[in-house]
Amino acid sequence: MRFKLPGLLAYCLLLLLAVGNTGCLSCQPAARAIGHDVPRELDKMSLPSYVIEPPDILLIDAIRVVPLPPYKIEPLDSVMIQATNTLPNEPIIGAYGVEPDGVVNLGASYGSVRLSGLTTEQAREAVEKQLKLVLKEPKVQVALAQSRGMQQVRGEHLVRPDGTVGLGAYGSVFVAGMSLDEAKAAIEAHLAQYLLKPEISIDVYAYNSKVFYVIMDGAGYGQQVYRLPITGNETVLDAISQINGLSAVSSKKKIWVARPAPDEHGQHHGHGKHGKHHDERVLPVDWYAIAMKGSTDTNYQLFPGDRIYVQSDRLIAFDNLLAKIFSPIERTFGIALLGQQTILSFDRSLQRNQGNNNGF
Repeated sequence: MRFKLPGLLAYCLLLLLAVGNTGCLSCQPAARAIGHDVPRELDKMSLPSYVIEPPDILLIDAIRVVPLPPYKIEPLDSVMIQATNTLPNEPIIGAYGVEPDGVVNLGASYGSVRLSGLTTEQAREAVEKQLKLVLKEPKVQVALAQSRGMQQVRGEHLVRPDGTVGLGAYGSVFVAGMSLDEAKAAIEAHLAQYLLKPEISIDVYAYNSKVFYVIMDGAGYGQQVYRLPITGNETVLDAISQINGLSAVSSKKKIWVARPAPDEHGQHHGHGKHGKHHDERVLPVDWYAIAMKGSTDTNYQLFPGDRIYVQSDRLIAFDNLLAKIFSPIERTFGIALLGQQTILSFDRSLQRNQGNNNGF
C-alpha cells in the first residue's frame, strides 16, 4: 500500500486541478439589462446610412461627361464626321473611332488622317485637307461624339486600402468614411477639374466591409471563427443557419451576442472611430426557445461588428481536458509497460533456450 498511495494522491490532485481549470469554461459574461428597444426578429430596424469602407466595390455610371473646352481629341475617342461632295458609293457621315495611334480611317478611297492632339476645328481642317487630295471642294464638319473619359469613369471601382477609388486618367478620389451622397459630391468635384459640369450616379456593387462574426468554441481544442457579410436583415437564427447549425460540442445554453457599444459607465477598453470609447454589450440567447418554441425574444437582429459566441458543452470540454492531461501519462506508462514486457519475454526466451541446451 505504501507504493500505491502516492500514485492515488497524484491522481486526486490532477483531478482537482482539472476541475478547477474547467470552471472558467462555463462562465458566461455578465449581461446588461436588455430593454425592449433592442431590435429582434419581428421588430427590426433599418441600418444607418451606409458608410463606404475598403474593400467595398462601387458601381459608378457617367450621366454627363463633357470635356472642358477647348478639348483635344485623344486616342480611343469617337468623332462625328460629315462631308459633302464625296464619291457616290463612299459617303462620309457617321462616328469614326480614333485608333490607338491617333489616326482616323476615312475609307479605302480617302485614306487616313491623324487627329490626335487636335481641337475639333483643327480636326475639321485636317480632314478637309486630306479629302481635297481626292475630292473637289469638299465641305467637312467634325464634332466629338464620345470621349474616352466616359469609359474610364463608368464601371465597377474597388475601394482601395487607402480609401480611394481610381478614375483612370482623372486620378483618384478619397471616399472612405463617406455616405453615397457624400462620395457622389466628392467624385463630381474632382471630375470638375477636367470635365464641364460632370454628373454621375453611384451605388454599392458589393458590400464587402460590413460583416459579423460567429465564434464556435472547440471544447478545449481551439475556436472556429466565421466571418459573414451582413445585409441588414440577419438574426441570430440566420447566422447559425449560415454555418450549418451548432456543432456536436456546442452548448445550447451558453450562447450570446457580444455587441460593441458606446461606453455608458466611464469604462473603456479601447478607442473606436472618431475617438469614442467603446465597451461590450452582451445579449444572452435562449436557443431552446428560438429553435423549439418559435420565440423571437432573443432572436436579435444583427448589426455590423456583432460577435455571436457559442460556448462548448462544459462536460465535453472537461472530458477533453482530462484527455489532454492523462493521455501523456498513459502513453508514458504504456511505453514503460511495453518495455518491461519485452524484457520479461526476452528473459523467458533465454531461460527456455538454456533449459533446452541442458536437456541435451
